[in-house]
Amino acid sequence: MTATSPDSPDRPLKVIQWTTGNIGRRSLHAIIGRPDMKLVGVYAHGADKVGKDAAELAGWPEPTGVTATNDIDALLALGADACCYNPLWPSIDELVALLSAGVNVCSSAAWITGGKQTPEDRERILTACETGQSTIFGNGAHPGMTNMVGMVLSGSCERVDEIRITESVDCSTYESADTQSAMGFGQDPDTPGLAESVRRESEVFAESAAMMADAIGANLDKLTFDVQFTAATGDSDLGFMKIPAGTVGSVFGYHRGWVGDRNVVSVGFNWTMGDHVTPPKPLEHGHVIQVFGMPNMRTVVHCLPPNDWTEPGFMGLGMIYTAMPVTNAVPSVVAARPGIVTLADLPPVTGRFAG
Repeated sequence: MTATSPDSPDRPLKVIQWTTGNIGRRSLHAIIGRPDMKLVGVYAHGADKVGKDAAELAGWPEPTGVTATNDIDALLALGADACCYNPLWPSIDELVALLSAGVNVCSSAAWITGGKQTPEDRERILTACETGQSTIFGNGAHPGMTNMVGMVLSGSCERVDEIRITESVDCSTYESADTQSAMGFGQDPDTPGLAESVRRESEVFAESAAMMADAIGANLDKLTFDVQFTAATGDSDLGFMKIPAGTVGSVFGYHRGWVGDRNVVSVGFNWTMGDHVTPPKPLEHGHVIQVFGMPNMRTVVHCLPPNDWTEPGFMGLGMIYTAMPVTNAVPSVVAARPGIVTLADLPPVTGRFAG
């Protein structure tokens, strides 16, 4: 529980939305529409959004009366139960401020266990949780529900040898040139240090591997990373960035957890950009979730548009798919024990009936 836990089960949870970018505005839209949540504050990273009504930032049809601010102290003074925290990268200072004030945090920002942070920064988070009697939950990089599906599938096995999750998609619709460049796209495949850059950029995948290993009782001896770059055979202009011929058009890699010489958990990506590249393995256009053991289990999760989808393109679907496992986890995280929790600690995170 938290220092600001609900007075009764019927009181809507007071929620802050932190950032309103590609993922954050999808979370904001969902919070506004939920009767069991009350939007009380919005943090705006960009000065151009300060003072704007949350409805304008989220595409909601009616004003909410809640305007975005960059005044962190004012947000902490709201007595919120939770914060949906959706920047690209987590700020330890911001997280410590929220948690110390008793605000539970649900994050999509490269956080699961805190394993990619320094020991000192992770200890700061734990101390803040103790001070505020608050909880932090992170969904990870790609939609964290894929990790939950992998763990659930393992429950059908007498013996588990490996859980493997592969995000197998064309990334061309994810319009973030900085993120894609950091993952190697558009760069010379032989660029010195490129593999290490991609490892760091995707390091939260290693946290999801470690979480799943812990869930199946595997004590990892080491985590490794391997990646393969494939050059584009022609030029692609995606609008927000270009992939020239000869530069990286496909990235295929895994963060792997090992027990001795056995690879027991693997979380990775088979990503392409542009029309002129053939990846090492054919795209599945979704998340391939496999459990090897007795028996083998396999499923592919596809994110598809509903009949009433009106946005041009499908980038928005991926943003909703990433945001909602975090937003929908808010009630369970508010009720959880103080400290760092993962999907393995929470009850199943579900969506809301649209009745």
